[in-house]
Amino acid sequence: MNFEYSPKVQELIAKLEAFMDEHIYPREMEFTEYLTTAENRWGSHPIVEELKPKAKAAGLWNLFLPDAEHGAGLNNLEYAPLAEIMGRVLWSPEVFNCSAPDTGNMEVFAQYASEEQKAKWLTPLLNGEIRSAFAMTEPEVASSDATNIETRIERDGDDYVINGRKFYISGACRKQCEILIVMGKTDPTNENRYVQQSQILVPKNTPGVKVVRPMKVFGYNDSPEGHAEVTFENVRVPAENIILGEGRGFEIAQGRLGPGRIHHCMRSIGVAQRALDMMCKRVNERIVFGRPMIKQQSVREDIAMSACQIEQARLMTLKAAHIMDTEGNKAAKELIAMIKIIAPKMSLDVLDRAIQCHGALGVSQDTCLAHMYAGQRTLRLADGPDQVHMMQLGRDLVKRMAD
Repeated sequence: MNFEYSPKVQELIAKLEAFMDEHIYPREMEFTEYLTTAENRWGSHPIVEELKPKAKAAGLWNLFLPDAEHGAGLNNLEYAPLAEIMGRVLWSPEVFNCSAPDTGNMEVFAQYASEEQKAKWLTPLLNGEIRSAFAMTEPEVASSDATNIETRIERDGDDYVINGRKFYISGACRKQCEILIVMGKTDPTNENRYVQQSQILVPKNTPGVKVVRPMKVFGYNDSPEGHAEVTFENVRVPAENIILGEGRGFEIAQGRLGPGRIHHCMRSIGVAQRALDMMCKRVNERIVFGRPMIKQQSVREDIAMSACQIEQARLMTLKAAHIMDTEGNKAAKELIAMIKIIAPKMSLDVLDRAIQCHGALGVSQDTCLAHMYAGQRTLRLADGPDQVHMMQLGRDLVKRMAD
């Protein structure tokens, strides 16, 4: 495998790093301070809206999308270093229209939606004009097994009627969120548990849709994105809002989560690299017991181990991306599971060491470390908990070796 980047990707890396240096890093604290008032909390951040046209003009827009007509025409391997760079600041992916959950939702529209659905929702999403949410997780069932989903989607004449309760629905708190992709059951008694579910498009302003509250993550409300509890009470939408047809929901979810998982891992590596960079700067500047922290053996070991772990995870992620590009997502299933297990855990290890080196400052609001730690800990649950990936990976490995 050759992980050398083409001149096109190298140029994009250079552009993106320069953009981050000029526009993103200097404004991190300004971004956070703006969100401290309830009035500003759930609206689109003016910094992001200011920077979006600049990102478009620089050719740094929709980088995640392999479709050259609407995106940068990059494959997974080519996108990996760019996602890593964007991941170094929690809010920066939105500047380039590369933030979750919209990236996964745009991929769903591009791959599975009808032409009418694409025209109505995909185009404004690609333009960064609206935001979206993906409503799958439910509080009453173990949603890591998507066949447990209880939300009902029932046909009634020319409409579907939706009833259910979702929570931790990322993006639904946003004022700019206009469309929800909702997963529920259209055929709950079907003997095949994997065709009971469907996915349907629900405009957020539809009567019966209620954003109950923002769910916090380790005390953070993660505004302006937010993670909402949402209820659906006799929500009625046209039958043409179903995606791909009844019984295809599980299939769509699997297609959405494959690329989404590897994108999360790419950003996790960026988080860890940022933490290591901050740690190296801190230990060179901080004097303890009469000498710089870097003179302490335990500090050197922490930095060395962090660098080793980051590089291991980076190479594994690049290998998974390479297999996805050359052999397809199904062939890369085991590697995707491996990196989803490894990358968030690795970034938590590195963040923990960086926090230790920063002392009390590391857990304060004056650095990004504490918020990053909360996000990475949550990622061990998002898109399937570690235990689910390990259970399935172990099963598949043993089955293959036993054959």
